[in-house]
Amino acid sequence: MKHGAKFKGIFTLEVFDKNGKKISETKSKNIVVDEGRDSILNVYLHGSTQITTWYCVLFENDFTPDGDETYAVPGYTECEAYDEGTRPEYEEAAASSQSITNTANKAQFTMNASKTIYGAALVGGGTDGNTKGDVAGGGTLFCAAKFTSSQAVIDGNILNLTYEISAADDGV
Repeated sequence: MKHGAKFKGIFTLEVFDKNGKKISETKSKNIVVDEGRDSILNVYLHGSTQITTWYCVLFENDFTPDGDETYAVPGYTECEAYDEGTRPEYEEAAASSQSITNTANKAQFTMNASKTIYGAALVGGGTDGNTKGDVAGGGTLFCAAKFTSSQAVIDGNILNLTYEISAADDGV
């Protein structure tokens, strides 16, 4: 009998107007980048320090992640046009059925400019993991995804980002 695991994740972005009416929703499968997979292996098998807080990032350039991206050289341009002073935390619930998500505590971005949002990422660690636009803080890029459809947003729109990752048996 064989067992294996394959990490698979999905980002969901919901866009609401300033009155709370849902305008759109898009979902996209992500890739766990090389740096993210190395982090998992180093923490669990090499005794490296665990990253305890992860942050959600939106990006505003038409970019498709391929796995070579890193925190220091992400390939995407992070969107910083939101009212919150720092990147929102990824506040996940405990794992269940080999899956973990922040559905109960979605990351929220209150836009303060017109932008087109193309994708999302999860970052953590380093000295400035919560700082918008930081790439020098020595953090870790865990995963990234380009949405199946870009989302045009304006000042006052509220964006809710959900991320669910599964490590279920892949049948191998």
